[in-house]
Amino acid sequence: MYDLINPATGAVFRSLEMTSADGVDQAVARAREAFPAWRDVAPADRARLLRRFADLVDSHTEELARIEVENAGHTISNARWEAGNVRDVLTYYAAAPERLFGRQIPVAGGLDLTIAEPLGVVGVIVPWNFPMPIAAWGFAPALAAGNTVVLKPAETTPLTALRLAEIALEAGLPEGVLQVVPGFGPEAGARLVEHPDVRKIVFTGSSAVGRSIMARCAADVKRVTLELGGKSPNIVFADADIEKAAASAPYGVFDNAGQDCCARSRILVESSAYDEFLEHFLNACRGVVIGDLLDEKAEMGPLISATQKARVSGFVDRVPADRLAYQGEVPDTAGFWFPPTVVTGVSADDEIQCEEVFGPVVTVVPFSSEQQGIELANLTQYGLSGSIWTRDLSRALRVSRAVQAGNLSVNSNSSVRYSTPFGGYKQSGLGRELGPDALAAFTETKNVFIAL
Repeated sequence: MYDLINPATGAVFRSLEMTSADGVDQAVARAREAFPAWRDVAPADRARLLRRFADLVDSHTEELARIEVENAGHTISNARWEAGNVRDVLTYYAAAPERLFGRQIPVAGGLDLTIAEPLGVVGVIVPWNFPMPIAAWGFAPALAAGNTVVLKPAETTPLTALRLAEIALEAGLPEGVLQVVPGFGPEAGARLVEHPDVRKIVFTGSSAVGRSIMARCAADVKRVTLELGGKSPNIVFADADIEKAAASAPYGVFDNAGQDCCARSRILVESSAYDEFLEHFLNACRGVVIGDLLDEKAEMGPLISATQKARVSGFVDRVPADRLAYQGEVPDTAGFWFPPTVVTGVSADDEIQCEEVFGPVVTVVPFSSEQQGIELANLTQYGLSGSIWTRDLSRALRVSRAVQAGNLSVNSNSSVRYSTPFGGYKQSGLGRELGPDALAAFTETKNVFIAL
């Protein structure tokens, strides 16, 4: 049995049996057995089942949110948004089965057409930072395309995934179509990756583990979609609305206690606006509400575990004290709370500027020109997300083209929309989730030529 710990209190609140490698084998066997019938469900009927699944998720929003508060340490407002995102992603892909079109291609001597066919069994491996939505980003398009899914949540945060699988059955999805196998990565996760009957792996997590998964999948020429680490820049030019950029910046990095691959943890500010921005930014940081996770006003919760708290503390402890521009206050209670922290005066090669901290820690660095701002933004192994603040549309487009990242926002810190592609450059991943692009990643293209 594995003890689940409430991050806000540090107390065990439930124990759960973890799935062994044999258990994964059994789940994959059930998924393989269920695949032909699910593949052959009429598109309109599959769409109806997914809409029903979305409706039931909507009716269980409060239940799912409260599970996530206790299991993952999220604020209640964030957790409700996450449950709503699951609903929205399911609703979006419920339209896909009836729109999964092939093509007719003009050729000499006959008729040529393409057919989009599902892959078979898909393995989805979900992290602990956003357990609900990231699960749906994997299983919703896979199910819409006619695949069956075996989902392994993080061992620390399995509860919403297990509940979603139950809701899928209540909605009428057949047994074996969506299964959840809570377990440890080296055993359950590794077996799911290496199982010869799993035709695709969707993984969200660290770049190091992603590289290992990609290498293992190569043995079976297995498809992968990888959403990995990030060290996203928040680039603020002097011509931007400085007050607005500064007011929104804390929520671009401290949301979910900074445990977000898209967190804008490197703020780059044009030198002439640096002092003004920093003053407004520090004032905004002082206004972040930290505390009771069930309080509607709470904006930041704890880190996920003692291990993560120790890791984040290590980064900050290695920063000279005179570079700590701000540290907030957190509840003086048990649990894995860490204060919002702002660091200034760092060099481009300092570890806190280069490595993913995955906590509520942000650096603020000046730059002297548009070109230097771009160079600093790209001076990292990652390329997942980022923001650009400017009133100059031409500059916004130039910088957007030059910054090496898969998801950029201008005058905004948002990264994810269920109807648009999401994924990274460089060490931040491979492939795209969400939007219309994701569906094709769960199908094979079959070409058929008919001689006439």
